[in-house]
Amino acid sequence: MSTTPAAPGSTALAADIAARLKRTPDGLIPAIAQQYDTGEVLMLGWMDDEALHRTLTTGRCTYWSRSRQEYWVKGDTSGHYQHVKSVALDCDADTLLVRVDQVGAACHTGTRTCFDTDVLPLAG
Repeated sequence: MSTTPAAPGSTALAADIAARLKRTPDGLIPAIAQQYDTGEVLMLGWMDDEALHRTLTTGRCTYWSRSRQEYWVKGDTSGHYQHVKSVALDCDADTLLVRVDQVGAACHTGTRTCFDTDVLPLAG
C-alpha cells in the first residue's frame, strides 16, 4: 500500500492504540460509520494507522481508498461531511465504530446510507 506523508504537525498514532489493532494483511481495519444520535448505519470505510490518527486528531473522518490508493477526508469533494463524535474499537480490536454527525449523503451514490438499496430476502 502506498501512503502519503502525515499532515504537517502530525504525529503517529499513539503506540498504545496501534499495538491493540488487528489489521488485515494490507494494514487496514474496517471502520463502520454510524449516525451518533439515531444509530443509523451509514457506511463502511477502511483506515490504516495514519487515517485513524487523522480521524482522532482532526474530528473529521479520514479513510484509505483501496481503489485509488490514497487518503480521503469524507466531504472534501462532496460537501457531505462526517463530524466525529466518538471512535470505539470492538472487543476483538479488528473493527472500528465511528459515531458521526453526517452532513448530507454518506454514500457515494448520493443516498443517506450505503445500506438502503439492496436489502436481501430472508428465508422463512
